[in-house]
Amino acid sequence: MTNQTLLVLSGPNLNLLGERQPDVYGNETLADHLAVVEAAAADHGLEVEHLQSNHEGELVEAIHSARGRCAAIVINPGAFTHYAWAIHDALAAFDGPVVEVHLSNPASREPWRHTSVVAPVASGSIAGFGADGYRLAVQAAVALLGR
Repeated sequence: MTNQTLLVLSGPNLNLLGERQPDVYGNETLADHLAVVEAAAADHGLEVEHLQSNHEGELVEAIHSARGRCAAIVINPGAFTHYAWAIHDALAAFDGPVVEVHLSNPASREPWRHTSVVAPVASGSIAGFGADGYRLAVQAAVALLGR
């Protein structure tokens, strides 16, 4: 694939990283995580496009617009992980690797967080590695792209 863009999508409340529950999500802000993503992606010749939204439809539109344009998607769907079937369907129609990432480990938290509707259409999921999760997600996407 000749596309050089990695689309990074951040779901609801991720704009509050660094302020919201630092004991669960760490002290890093979303901007801090994006700086890590951009550096890791640049090492492999990828540009980063990012969208954070608290609105499911906006994320669906971004996924649709990535079709045929972006090489891969890294997505932290936040709470949409557990019930956003529209995001599931949009990702299923994307023709490149999709890496689901979570700072915390949803499987070790409340029972309602144990199910991901994104995982069945993702190439893989990275969870529970905190700030390292985004770097690992980029590495996974790069490996899946064969770079």
